[in-house]
Amino acid sequence: MTRKPVDIGVPDRLHTVTGGRSEADDSFDLVTLIVSECEPTQGMQSEHTRILELCRHPTALVELAAELKLPITVVRILLGDLHDMGKVSARHPRAAESVAGLPETALLQEVLHGLRNL
Repeated sequence: MTRKPVDIGVPDRLHTVTGGRSEADDSFDLVTLIVSECEPTQGMQSEHTRILELCRHPTALVELAAELKLPITVVRILLGDLHDMGKVSARHPRAAESVAGLPETALLQEVLHGLRNL
């Protein structure tokens, strides 16, 4: 079995999908959760429709790219379009406020040990 790179044979399609744009909105990182705010409407670009369908439940950008079989940059461009139109919302992951706010390593070890014993 031979594996093909994702972009082989489809550069024209990617150019068409993004309307020729190559600069993506960097506000969406790989783990940003995307949620549809509405149902797809008739006449929408098929990729936009698919994103709205996939994001009925919170879905990470990286999962969308994998499901759509599109490069991350292309998905970011499409999400930027949908976000600007108010059709999706983005939930950015929160970082821990400080190391003190994280659980103790010993507690995590105990949980892991307990799970292994199940």
